[in-house]
Amino acid sequence: MISTRQFLSITALSAALGASLLVSTAFAQNAVIVNGKSIPKAQLDKLVEKSGQADNPQIRDQAREMLVTRELILQEADKRGLTQSDVVKEQIEQSRTGILVAAVFQDYVEKEGVTEAELKTAYESLKSQYTGKEYHVEHILVEKEADAKAITAQLKAGANFAEIAKAKSKDPGSASTGGDLGWVSEKSLVPEFSKAMVQLKKGQITDKPVKTQFGWHIIKMDDVRDLQAPPMEEIKDQLKQMIASDQTWQKAKFTEMMQKLRAKAKIQ
Repeated sequence: MISTRQFLSITALSAALGASLLVSTAFAQNAVIVNGKSIPKAQLDKLVEKSGQADNPQIRDQAREMLVTRELILQEADKRGLTQSDVVKEQIEQSRTGILVAAVFQDYVEKEGVTEAELKTAYESLKSQYTGKEYHVEHILVEKEADAKAITAQLKAGANFAEIAKAKSKDPGSASTGGDLGWVSEKSLVPEFSKAMVQLKKGQITDKPVKTQFGWHIIKMDDVRDLQAPPMEEIKDQLKQMIASDQTWQKAKFTEMMQKLRAKAKIQ
C-alpha cells in the first residue's frame, strides 16, 4: 500500500508537472508575455510574414522585440491615462478616418476607377513612343581578335553559325541557343555593337569582327521589323498602375467617387 507520505509526494509531483505543462502550453501559444499580458504567437507569425524576409530565428527575435516594444508603450500609455485623453482620442479617430478614406478610395480604384476608355487613351499614347526598328540578331563572342577572324573565315566557307556559337561563344546568355539574342533595339546594346548591327541586311554576317568592352563579336542579322508596342492585354495592369499614380487623375476620381456616394445618400 502507498503511505500517506508517498501519496502526498506523488500528489505534489503531479501538481508540479501539471503546472509545468500549463506554462509550456501557454508559452507555445504565445509569442511573449509582457507584464502578464499575453501576445499570441499568431501576431508574431503575421509580423514575420509581413516583413517579406525568410522566416528564421534572427527575424523572429527582431519581430518579437517589436511586439514587446509596442506592448510596453501601450501599457505605459494606459498607466499614464493617455488613452482617456480627449486630445489623444481625437488624434486616434483622425488617423482611423484617414486610413479608411484611403482604403475606400483604393478599393474604388481597383474595382471601377480606371475605365476602358482611359486605358485605351494611355495605350495609344504609349504606342506613339514605339518608333524606329528592332532587330533579330545572333552573335558569337570571343576574347581574342585572331579567334574572331578565324571564325569569320569559317563562316564565309559555309560553317554553321549556331553550332560555332554553341561551341565557342563566351556569352553565357546566348551561347546555349546558338548565339540568338532575340529581338533587340539598337538603344539596348553597346554603341559599337549597334553601329555594326544596323548596317547589316537580313541574312548578312559582319565581314570583320566588332570590338566592344566584352570582347570580339561576329554578328548575324536574322530579321528587321518596325518597333512594336506589346498588345494592350499584356500590359493592362501596368497601364492601370501608371494611370492610378497620376495625382491629377486621383483628384478627379476622388471627386467622382464622392459625387456617386452623395447621389445615393440621404442627407438631411
